[in-house]
Amino acid sequence: MPALSVNVNKIALLRNARPGEVPSVIRLARAALNAGAHGITVHPRPDERHIRRDDVDACAALLAEPEYEGAEFNIEGNPLLPHLMPILRDVRPTQATLVPDDPNQNTSDHGFDLTNPEVIAELTPIVAELKELGCRVSVFIDPDPAVAAAAPKLGCERVELYTERYAQAHGTVYAPRTLERFVSTARAAQAAGVGMNAGHDLNLANLPAFAAAVPGLLEVSIGHALVADALEMGMAAAVSAYLAALAIKG
Repeated sequence: MPALSVNVNKIALLRNARPGEVPSVIRLARAALNAGAHGITVHPRPDERHIRRDDVDACAALLAEPEYEGAEFNIEGNPLLPHLMPILRDVRPTQATLVPDDPNQNTSDHGFDLTNPEVIAELTPIVAELKELGCRVSVFIDPDPAVAAAAPKLGCERVELYTERYAQAHGTVYAPRTLERFVSTARAAQAAGVGMNAGHDLNLANLPAFAAAVPGLLEVSIGHALVADALEMGMAAAVSAYLAALAIKG
């Protein structure tokens, strides 16, 4: 079964609406781990609109507690912006996911084009440094078999499929053709010897079909929908529901 990493950005966004620490990012991250989540994801932006640097350090400390041995810390972000690499150098998370988001974007909306030689030239030394730091490196990509096949040029261990296109097509006549694009990209990654993660707009309605169809899926990172569900269900129940959705086969 693919691992579930809970993205806690939206908890931080709600907390930042007022002074103080309510809701607590760490208390809810702990609740997610206690409910069976396999890891925690954060995506710090330069303006700290949600996750702050102290949240990153607190999450790292949480995941270092003996009871969470084996749980993973995934830090996402754009390594070409000046704020991210210092964080990764200090924290050395289990996984660094490289995402080409602009500081002014509300959320990520595309992946790195690994067929572009300029992108490869920019990212190759970054990937090498992160691996020296002990981080597993994943690169956010669009569903494109050629892009997945090019990932070994970077030396990264994984790619993360940007799944918004799948989520938008789910439940429409375009769903089968769109899902097949993700399946073919996953197969290309497998053929290239690269692991496959996925994330963005996955939810309880569209996750089961995706997890059942995409071969070699190792991890999903889910934040917005899971946190929204947790507002109604509670964090423990929401995590349990997503774990059950990941376990559905065909």
